[in-house]
Amino acid sequence: MIVLYTSPGCSSCRKVKQWMKDHNLEYTEKNIFKTILDKDEIKYLLTRSENGTDDLISKRSKVIQEGKIDLESMTLNDLVDFVQNNPSVLRRPIILSSKVLQIGYDEEEIDAFVPRELRRIAALSCNSSCPNYASCGQCREEV
Repeated sequence: MIVLYTSPGCSSCRKVKQWMKDHNLEYTEKNIFKTILDKDEIKYLLTRSENGTDDLISKRSKVIQEGKIDLESMTLNDLVDFVQNNPSVLRRPIILSSKVLQIGYDEEEIDAFVPRELRRIAALSCNSSCPNYASCGQCREEV
């Protein structure tokens, strides 16, 4: 199952949701302002990100800038409490599956959420007789 952490008014969140619908992928949406994130959930996101707070938390957020918050000096529990009480500091969208974590909408990387078998079938079926070959198949051959 894919979980999308979103917020209202986020254009990247809308793009991800549309992409998921276009690719017939089921997902659960969690609006970070309507759903209180569980502490274990926040810890899990932090452990899944390659760069921890740098990937997940926007240091340019108003809460951090105005409060002069030093994330590096926080304990893990303090950090989790801070995020839980200030969900606006999270970068969005956060896309999570059992194998992939992606923060933000990236057209090239989001394909990782399509099951591997479907990607393999799509790659095999794209040949010169495909109407989209000039725009996508040919590029794959060049790589």
